[in-house]
Amino acid sequence: MSDSLFSTSYLPPIEQIHKMVAAENILIELNENYIKQSYRNRCYILTANGPQALIVPVLLGSFHKTAIKDIRIDYSKRWQQVHLRAIVAAYKNAPYFQYYFEEIEKVIMEGPEFLVDLNTKLLEILMKSIRLDKPVRFTESFVAPSGGPTDYRFNISPKIESDFVPPKYIQVFPYENNIKGLSIIDLIFNNGPSSMELLSVQNKDQCPQQKRF
Repeated sequence: MSDSLFSTSYLPPIEQIHKMVAAENILIELNENYIKQSYRNRCYILTANGPQALIVPVLLGSFHKTAIKDIRIDYSKRWQQVHLRAIVAAYKNAPYFQYYFEEIEKVIMEGPEFLVDLNTKLLEILMKSIRLDKPVRFTESFVAPSGGPTDYRFNISPKIESDFVPPKYIQVFPYENNIKGLSIIDLIFNNGPSSMELLSVQNKDQCPQQKRF
């Protein structure tokens, strides 16, 4: 069975979780050098004013040719409160918000020292939320880029135009066109147990219309 390689990500985009659902084995890279302006320390939520980036600050000077596993979070900034307030404002009226937010809030407020620890704990919650029951393994050394179809570390990026088409589903703030790059929490808060079904559909035209409860 082949490995699908992913970067560690903060509240990962829907595209990444979609690839994880399809993967035979999930392998997360811990030994690459930190990459700025990536999903490694940012996510995008959908607000009344459109997409909003939530960025986890890292300590200045810690990211110059430093392995991602050694990147520390900067708690001199009140980013936790900012992120949680933004998430509440965006999703408090979503039908499944109350079922999933508390666990996410708890991990963020725990204040892990390292970025990968924060990301990993959140990923565990998100996988459990959509019933994605697969073991997650981590690299012991850097895996050279293969350019193959199962290496997603560098092509799932907010700086790269993706051909991934997100599934259609009802959102708190509807937009005519599906917005790419949104965090998986946008899907989970709006669809709850139906999220796995949506993620498993390959063709957007086959996606079932979701109902509110």
